[in-house]
Amino acid sequence: MNPDIKAKFDSYPSPARQQLERVRDLILAQAAEHELGEVAETLKWGEASFQVKGGTPIRVDWKPEDPDAIKLFFHCQIRMIETLRERYRGEFRFEGKRAVAIPVGADIRQLPLAHCIEVALKYHSLKHLPLLGVC
Repeated sequence: MNPDIKAKFDSYPSPARQQLERVRDLILAQAAEHELGEVAETLKWGEASFQVKGGTPIRVDWKPEDPDAIKLFFHCQIRMIETLRERYRGEFRFEGKRAVAIPVGADIRQLPLAHCIEVALKYHSLKHLPLLGVC
């Protein structure tokens, strides 16, 4: 893990840190499963950011003003949230055009989060498809 990301995650309460680590592991697993290449891990705007060549960045963070959730952020000028809201209405809490909120205590294996991450990691090959090919 990038040391800056580790330090950031370690600064959070244990439940948030653990959930962020699980999401990071899921991102890495999806990239490996779909043979998408190395995942670049950096801090962007003070948040952990993960990206593969041909994908859109996935930023993840926890905010003290919403302590019961972690957030996955996507670029607000692409169709990620619009598509995920259409496909997974009722399964996630969405914030505007940029974030998906995941409860800190949720079992992410029971959510369609892996598919959402896969779409983000493959974004540039899917962006021409209606609803990014997910419906």
